[in-house]
Amino acid sequence: MVSSSQSDSRSAYVAGVACYFLWGFLPLYFHLLSKLGVGSFETIAHRTLWSVLWAGGLVLLARQGGQVAAVLRQPRTLLLLACSTAAIFANWTIYVMAVNAGHVIEASLGYYINPLMNMAAGALFFRERMSREGKIAIGLAVVGVAIQAIALGHLPVISLGVAVTFCAYAILRKQVKADAQTGLFIECAFLAIPGLIYVWHLQSSGAGHFVASPSTTLLLLAAGPATVVPLALFAWSARRLPLSAVGFLQFIAPTLQFLIGVALGEPLTPLRALSFVFIWLGVAAFAYGAWKRTRTLAPAV
Repeated sequence: MVSSSQSDSRSAYVAGVACYFLWGFLPLYFHLLSKLGVGSFETIAHRTLWSVLWAGGLVLLARQGGQVAAVLRQPRTLLLLACSTAAIFANWTIYVMAVNAGHVIEASLGYYINPLMNMAAGALFFRERMSREGKIAIGLAVVGVAIQAIALGHLPVISLGVAVTFCAYAILRKQVKADAQTGLFIECAFLAIPGLIYVWHLQSSGAGHFVASPSTTLLLLAAGPATVVPLALFAWSARRLPLSAVGFLQFIAPTLQFLIGVALGEPLTPLRALSFVFIWLGVAAFAYGAWKRTRTLAPAV
């Protein structure tokens, strides 16, 4: 007979895997919109516009309307959320433009680097202790980025842009005293107004694609759940999974993105492949460190 705690743990794993698989296949969604003629900024505008409805639905389901009202009366929290909104908007913009320009592999590198960058930021800004495995992981990642720069002939700007903006987002959200759903709803609300103005401008000028065809309309409407559902699954599973599990699962998405980039025919030279070998070794060191910390904490708990 399966206990309720085992059932919750299994459900958390399923939710976590589903979340990262959805994020991993997101490039295919953006690639499909691009093939239909939808530009990067139009995609982002629809993403912000429809996400606010889904994020608002989560707030209602979680009965956090009072928390939203409380946050709206806190200027410092609103300022932090405005800054985190700018960071996530920059992240979305870099990523969508990278996918549409055929740089999915380079973008996936950014999401491999991001957890390692978060760990470095934790040590730098929050005085979090960095393990030996963490230092090794960051060192291997630095070597990987250097090799990628040599292979490309320039710094991997897309990779670093994706990693830095998402790391900045994590740092800012760490300071916000509000639940994930509340913060996400307010961020989407900040972006929804300019998103609505941009979509209205495109449609009124005849350059928009929202009603170009039923399939395009449905795909653009899907930008809301494609953004909010993985975040909701992540928020639910992360509270119930051990650190080691999250450490392993979070690399599912960039691995799928990397494979999609290869499948779409993006160039993968031996030198670029070598850079990913160092990144993957860094990922392995990071995951091992997370697993070891969990093993150490378990007896105490």
